[in-house]
Amino acid sequence: MLVRRWVEQILESESKGGFLLFFAALLALFLANSPWAASYFALKEVPVGLRIGEFALEKPLVLWVNDLLMALFFLLVGLELKRELLVGELREVRRAGLALSAALGGMAVPAGLYLLLNAQGAEARGWGIPMATDIAFALGVMALVPGVPLGLKLFLLTLAIVDDLGAVLVIALFYTEGLNLGALAWAGAVLGLALLLNRLGVRWLWPYLLLGLPLWYLILKSGLHATLAGVLLALAIPLRLPRPFQGATREEEPEALELELETLEEEVEGAQSPLHRLEHSLHPWVAYAILPLFAFFNAGVGLAGLSLGSVAFGVALGLLLGKPLGILLGAWLALRLGLGMLPEGVGFKGILAVGFLAGIGFTMALFIAGLAFAGELLDQAKVGVLGASLLAGILGFALLRGFQARASRPEAL
Repeated sequence: MLVRRWVEQILESESKGGFLLFFAALLALFLANSPWAASYFALKEVPVGLRIGEFALEKPLVLWVNDLLMALFFLLVGLELKRELLVGELREVRRAGLALSAALGGMAVPAGLYLLLNAQGAEARGWGIPMATDIAFALGVMALVPGVPLGLKLFLLTLAIVDDLGAVLVIALFYTEGLNLGALAWAGAVLGLALLLNRLGVRWLWPYLLLGLPLWYLILKSGLHATLAGVLLALAIPLRLPRPFQGATREEEPEALELELETLEEEVEGAQSPLHRLEHSLHPWVAYAILPLFAFFNAGVGLAGLSLGSVAFGVALGLLLGKPLGILLGAWLALRLGLGMLPEGVGFKGILAVGFLAGIGFTMALFIAGLAFAGELLDQAKVGVLGASLLAGILGFALLRGFQARASRPEAL
């Protein structure tokens, strides 16, 4: 029950954050095509700096959002990945096989379709854009449909987490320019110190978070994208529990039972690992502040005079067709080969609907687009992401609602 309640809290946080994300994106698009467009684009380029003695770091405001605040988003992604791999759905491959296979198909097919239209030149760098799924938007749309089985929500959640891992690997391996080996070595030393603290059993969060600051700066200077520091730091956050969770052991009088319930609450709080505490603390900040800010600063694109080229069509094709096709194919292969099983109450109709919801790329897709392109190609990629994400959300919602409405008896969705 505790696990179910905790999962439902995450789903609720993600889905509510999706609505705020949508509003921020609409506001950005409105401002970028309004009489205040010049002020909007100028705001993104406002220089913001930090100086301490001889040390100075100055970047445009949009890059502080994309490089620093999004590092907290990636920290949350890393915490979710570590939890799922060690104690969650991804711990047993057989149990998670369906979502793993579906996620791999949902990354490979969109990238392949994009490259069909953009096999050469600078445009080819955008192949990673349609691989991404925006979990907040996807769960937000799913939340609009009543009665969706919990198994289908967990399938989407697990699929999106694997998808995030794929996006992190793609960014690290394919969207990194020249490396500064000296800065990378120092970053490795800082990460090693954080891992040592974990090994020594340090359960306070503040030493890890303090080490996260130099780790972020050194990753920034190394040539890797600074947000990867968040994923690396998550590896060091302890997941071990301080003591065995005992729970209630007696059945006595009401007064004794009330006292035992209070003790039980204290045990639940004390049994939370540092990873769970940090993940729980980060969720509202990421869902309600960081991601909407990212959307506001990155979704705005001027549409006047913009010509839609192969980049926009490749991104749209990958998200709208590649995602549902790849996820459906991956899920079918997993079941065919005996590598996974359908969750209770879930059928291929539900998998297809989730495939379209996964075509809502938005946050990670815009993020990779910013790494792959600049100028007109970046604007094309943004239009492809925004247009395809909107259509994918509408189609996913319509399919999910239609399947639910036709379920006149208990039937697998």
